[in-house]
Amino acid sequence: MTDYAAARRAMVDCQIRPSDVTRYAIIDAMVSVPRELFVPRAKRDVAYVGAEIEVAAGRALLDPRVFAKMVEVADIGPSDLVLDLAPASGYSTAIFARIAEAVVAIEPDEALAKTARSALDRLEVVNATVSVGETVMGDAAHGPYDVIFVNGGVERVPTALTDQLKDGGRLVTVFLDGGAGQCRVVSRAADALSHRFMFDASAPLLAGFQKKNEFAF
Repeated sequence: MTDYAAARRAMVDCQIRPSDVTRYAIIDAMVSVPRELFVPRAKRDVAYVGAEIEVAAGRALLDPRVFAKMVEVADIGPSDLVLDLAPASGYSTAIFARIAEAVVAIEPDEALAKTARSALDRLEVVNATVSVGETVMGDAAHGPYDVIFVNGGVERVPTALTDQLKDGGRLVTVFLDGGAGQCRVVSRAADALSHRFMFDASAPLLAGFQKKNEFAF
């Protein structure tokens, strides 16, 4: 039988810490949250490998190293409100719930949203909600947000999302351009947005975040 607690500690010691993730709140959350609850039962023995794990057709949990580094650069504080987009089975939501004041998660797949709610209920998470909706639209009704976290790759970020950032708020995602990917932080200062490159990364492209087709006449 797999010792999941030992596997979690090994993930943190061998994957997360060596990736320059140093914030105690993130380390503590990733040691504490049972990642195996968020992957299909048949894949639980590989829940802590250093790779993306498919949890449904075309959907995956991010590589733990990429995810942890993204959380580090998001700079989430204990009083922050986080919008967690495309959390799939809810692992990211569970992590954020331990380090932020509250989490609003939007998952487009109804079955995955149900799985996420079930896992969060099992962990007695009370400061996070998971709703079914269009990821590209976010959830303006509960915003604005200190942090918007996109669990996947994008070719573009819709204005509908950046409009939901507070002044001083950050959006974190992996921007894809052909075969290359970069984690970037999009920050709001009043009405201005700035993009900051953080590190090279890869992530599966999320539906709805493709570049719009442009036609030449």
